[in-house]
Formats: sequence, structure tokens, C-alpha cells
Amino acid sequence: MKTHRLARIAEVIREVAAETILFEMRDPRVKGVTVTRAEVAADLQHAKVYVSIMGSEREQKRALYGLQNAAGFVQSKLAKRLLTRFLPVITFVEDEGIKRSIEIARILREEHERNGVSVDDSAEDAEDNDGEEEGEPDGQDAPGETPTPTSAP
Repeated sequence: MKTHRLARIAEVIREVAAETILFEMRDPRVKGVTVTRAEVAADLQHAKVYVSIMGSEREQKRALYGLQNAAGFVQSKLAKRLLTRFLPVITFVEDEGIKRSIEIARILREEHERNGVSVDDSAEDAEDNDGEEEGEPDGQDAPGETPTPTSAP
């Protein structure tokens, strides 16, 4: 099957799952859930919906359990929107990407603080360079460049 068709179907599944979770589900276990992406099998029989869940470890497990129990409800909403021969069986999977990026940012921030460089200082240093190469004072041209006249004689 063509990949662009699979991508379109995956996007529809992501949209329907996100709308259903956000606006139509009444399960108190399911809160702080963000649908990040969806993947569809080539035969359209199965779909994985990746979700990011905020909260403690216990709340995350409860929310994922609640989502698994509500998969049929989400599939019924999907059946109204997706007109294909087969309706994919939805499985919710916790997306670890956002948690990993937060953890990496925390580690980098701690490393900067340990080295005595604040995150703001390193950002300002990057802005101060403005594309200039090191070792070239302001107002001087790099070797091999022809100077441009500033005023006409």
C-alpha cells in the first residue's frame, strides 16, 4: 500500500483519538493525556496510538489502563469518520520521547550549572557571535575577501 495513504489514515486516527480523549471521554482515570502520533500497519488491521501522559507514575499507569479500556469507544468514533474495508484495532502506547527530552534538558542544565555557566549565559554567547568566526575582530574582513567601499569617491 502506498505510504502517503497510510500517513493520511494515521493522521485521521490521531485526530479522532485526540478529539475523543479530550472532548468525549468521561473516564476520571484519563487525564493529562496528549496524543502525539499514530502508526498504522500496512494491512490496516492494527494501529498504535502514542500518548504522552503527565503526572506521577501511578497516575500514568491508571490513565494508560483507562485508555486501553476505552479503545473500543475510540474505535466506534473512528468508524464514523474512516470509511475503509477494515477498521484498525487501536492499541494505546505510552510515548517516552517527551519524557526523554525533558530528562536530557535537565541533565544539560545541571552540567552547565556544575561548570559555572548558566543556561542564559551560554545562549547570550551564541547570540554575541552572530555568525562571526572566532579570531576575527569586528570591522576586519576575513582573509581572501575583498573589502567593500563604504562611500563613493
